[in-house]
Amino acid sequence: MNQVIYLRNRPEGRPSLDDFQFVQEKMPEPGSGEILLKTKFVSVDPYLRGRMRDQKSYIEPFKLNEPVESGIIAQVIESNSDDFEVGDHVNGMLQWKEFQTSQGHGLNKVSASTAPLSAYLGILGLTGITAYLGLEKIGKPKKGETLLVSGASGAVGSVVGQIGKIKGCRVIGIAGSDEKIDLIMEKFGFDEGINYKTTDNIQQAIAKACPDGIDVYFDNVGGETLDGAINNINKFGRIINCGAISLYNETETPMGPRHEGTFIKKSVLMQGFTVRDYVKEFGPPMQQLAEWLKNDQLTYSETIVEGFNKIPQAFLDLFDGKNKGKMIVKV
Repeated sequence: MNQVIYLRNRPEGRPSLDDFQFVQEKMPEPGSGEILLKTKFVSVDPYLRGRMRDQKSYIEPFKLNEPVESGIIAQVIESNSDDFEVGDHVNGMLQWKEFQTSQGHGLNKVSASTAPLSAYLGILGLTGITAYLGLEKIGKPKKGETLLVSGASGAVGSVVGQIGKIKGCRVIGIAGSDEKIDLIMEKFGFDEGINYKTTDNIQQAIAKACPDGIDVYFDNVGGETLDGAINNINKFGRIINCGAISLYNETETPMGPRHEGTFIKKSVLMQGFTVRDYVKEFGPPMQQLAEWLKNDQLTYSETIVEGFNKIPQAFLDLFDGKNKGKMIVKV
């Protein structure tokens, strides 16, 4: 039998394990032109929370009582396709199933000889591309500028900070523990870190860490952290709205400060961003990230949880900040 994970309920507020259902299905068999895939690594990401809501967004919501899907590395174990051989590893958006068939559409071959397979879900996958394109397309960092990154120890934030250093910026990261602050400074090369859980006033903490103000803010958090950054933004500052994990489980939209005056007086740009906006431009970022990684200009962290049955819990752990770098489930 084949184990599959369905979305059982649309959560109100914070998701729980009860919102997922494990189902046993008949083992699939590949048809003409199809391949049979065995799941090896599963990416769990905060944006999946949005797909649990039945509302229009930049990506279709999950359907109830059907499999959840995310980025997956899988191995070809049977092939009726001329494009794939048994033993090939592929990366793509696939369902939370131990085994599944595919015609190969949207799948890219990846090689363990170039990098560990899990890296293609992180720094060499959508995570790294998100960091790269968000900075390049919106942030446009210049040498000598100050870059502030929230969610700095996470999958995207840790790469953003490193690219900022490559670009010659002074980089400050915001994270949720002293251990994570040590990580971003010692491993990822951030110049300074702010533990938001031990500061009473995030705006003042940002002002102290950024005495010359903020030129570029890469936001993965939203809420009060975003407010604090805006109040420290420089003239012609750029804000990249990549994520808002502090708000994902809210049942009502919180009311915050009105920042229109700051945007006008300081000519600030704030732009929302999803990596899918630039899907036709993935090639050059992937090549650049691979080159930086090969040259030891980039590094990465992963939190790897083992076991197909641990996928839902690994997803929930994101909202408690239990990941350092990319959260991945090894099957």
